[in-house]
Amino acid sequence: MAPISFLIACLLAFTLEIFFSPPVSSSASLLSNSKYSSSMKDLIKLGEGCVNHPEDVSVVVRKGALYTATRDGWVKYFILHNETLVNWKHIDSNTFLGITTTKEGDVIVCDTEKGLLKVSEAGVEVLDPNVRFTNDAIEASNGSLYFTVSSKEYTPKEYYKDLVEGNPHGQLLKYDPESNETTVLQEGFYFANGVALSEDESFVVVCESWEYWLKGPDQGKLENFIEDLPGGPDNINLAPNGSFGCPRWIFMNQTGVRAIQSCPDKWKLLEAYPELINLLIPLGNDAGAQVVKVDTDGKIIKDFNDDNATDISFVTSAVEFEDNLYMASIQSKFVGKLPLNAPKAEMAPKATI
Repeated sequence: MAPISFLIACLLAFTLEIFFSPPVSSSASLLSNSKYSSSMKDLIKLGEGCVNHPEDVSVVVRKGALYTATRDGWVKYFILHNETLVNWKHIDSNTFLGITTTKEGDVIVCDTEKGLLKVSEAGVEVLDPNVRFTNDAIEASNGSLYFTVSSKEYTPKEYYKDLVEGNPHGQLLKYDPESNETTVLQEGFYFANGVALSEDESFVVVCESWEYWLKGPDQGKLENFIEDLPGGPDNINLAPNGSFGCPRWIFMNQTGVRAIQSCPDKWKLLEAYPELINLLIPLGNDAGAQVVKVDTDGKIIKDFNDDNATDISFVTSAVEFEDNLYMASIQSKFVGKLPLNAPKAEMAPKATI
């Protein structure tokens, strides 16, 4: 075991790295390609007190319904024309992450313990029980499912170890409903998170953030989609005009992360001082919220901010439907609804650095 004096020295060095290094990227850098920035002051809280820490939201257009999965095992939906909340299906689980809806109106749920699930009127079917730490999924027009595994090395409770270790354990996979087989398409993601298909289904976007080409001359090629975000992106969804909506996860302390990753006794240091994780990854209710809209080239064209967590904190998913932006947050007990054409929406000019 490392001497206590050595651990104290590491702790001191780590603290100095955090507080005396240049600040990480700011919101201004994130907005450098945006024409306008909007606040979230017009946000409406749907189902407040009845939706327990939702991670994701997804719309079934033909039903006019917005689905979510909560930490108390419910798959629920809102009837959007009157905002009625329906408790639809209950599953004995508290480990739901991302969801997506299918063309048949079923719901695909990423359960970090049980695997990839399909929830329908008939009940719950486990599509693949052998995958763990599934994070998000999307259905293609042929019924195939593309989904992510955040880490094949660590469990959800150990997510911070994946960050601290600094090695790419994430995966992009494809589930074929005809053969009931799952194929690993790509490995080597740093905490693979949200996933979305382009409008023509030629590529799939994976948040950390990369795009993986499915068709054309670049088939099978991995390219950068968005670079230099000031925080980790979470889920991502296709917008009606073919662009993508993506919540910014958190402002990670990048200087601190690099410092602890390079520490030879980082595991002993964290064991002795577990509160250091809160310096690296602020996950409290005061964590600000931000959603960005990007075009198919990965350029930011719009963003929505609640940096002080006044109306909502820690947004993990956002989907645009009928001139509203619906948002989920694992820190909240409601689903946020932000009218996009509110007459009094607060606007700001293009940010500069």
